[in-house]
Amino acid sequence: MKFLYFAALAASLPVFSITGNFVKDFDHPYVGLAVFYDQTGAFSHRCSGSLLTSKVFLTAGHCIAGATSARVYFQQDAGAHYDPATQHDPVSGYPDNCAPGTSNVCTTGSVLHNFGFNDFAGFPNTKDAGLVILDNSIFPGKYGKLANAASLDKLAKQRGKQDLTFTSSGYGLSLSNPVHFLSLRERLMASSQLVNLGNSLTDGFNLQTTGNPGNGKGGTCSGDSGGPVFYGPAQSNTIVAVTSFGLNSNCRGLDCSFRTDTQAVIAWILATVP
Repeated sequence: MKFLYFAALAASLPVFSITGNFVKDFDHPYVGLAVFYDQTGAFSHRCSGSLLTSKVFLTAGHCIAGATSARVYFQQDAGAHYDPATQHDPVSGYPDNCAPGTSNVCTTGSVLHNFGFNDFAGFPNTKDAGLVILDNSIFPGKYGKLANAASLDKLAKQRGKQDLTFTSSGYGLSLSNPVHFLSLRERLMASSQLVNLGNSLTDGFNLQTTGNPGNGKGGTCSGDSGGPVFYGPAQSNTIVAVTSFGLNSNCRGLDCSFRTDTQAVIAWILATVP
């Protein structure tokens, strides 16, 4: 089985994000665009993620892997003014710096933590979670909230009339096919529906949701890696997973996210944060 990584590489791949029936996301100001750098300080790739506190930024483990530092932008349109010729956004500073006057919505992170992601070893328990400890505090007014342990377990066997809606948030491309892609480079969000919590792809570790089915729904794509998956409608701040991988290179298939409502992940975060 071939898995599609959802990090967006600096040069070889286009930058992807929320697809389908999406809207601009102004509901989650703590969701940020994370730019990662290698040991030489060169731009390596980009992902998404969310603040749990003023300095603790949750993302995917595969975003952390291979990186030595990060910079995180919290502007809704971070990167929207990106010039392909200069490879720079003069308004936000993406991906090279924090533009003058943006210290309240942009900062670096020099401490990175990987929950244990190792090229999808141990699948489906990929341990695809990571943390960036920001060098300076960001105060967006509210933060993401981790769901209690095993919050989604009840949906695996007894769905009944319970809400099966999930909301994903991230930055970048909104259309991808073999001949064309569209990148708005803005924080976007879309809702999806639960597909499975207990098959061979999930098995209690991942959340599988509808990808890009239309009918008012949307999905995720490369560059949304690490972005939060909220349980419930758009206004929810309860994080149950981070965007991890998909099964279709055109981002038209089902989405899979690594669950953060497990005791192991919650304990790791609590033990890791300063």
